Amino acid sequence: MCLAVPGRIVRTYEQDLTPMAEVDFGGVGKEVCLQYVPDAVVGEYVIVHVGFAIQRLDEASALDTLRTFAGMGVLEEEFGDGFERAARAVQQPETTTEGAAR
Repeated sequence: MCLAVPGRIVRTYEQDLTPMAEVDFGGVGKEVCLQYVPDAVVGEYVIVHVGFAIQRLDEASALDTLRTFAGMGVLEEEFGDGFERAARAVQQPETTTEGAAR
């Protein structure tokens, strides 16, 4: 099974005339091709499948999807340690120095 996983664009650039992005999957950064969504911008969530952003996704849906994948246990099976860390980061929100969850 191959999953399409949501991630947040943190940087866009061009490589060999191809739109590219660095995408954050809850702390795990990956290089992603934006050829199918070339007008995607920093801060947006995209669904990534085999290294290609194939669709935009709103933040709530992206985080919900990551939680669902983590609950099913498929992130570790599909992607190994890095994506498992990403799922845990979504399940356990960071806390500020005041102790409030972000």
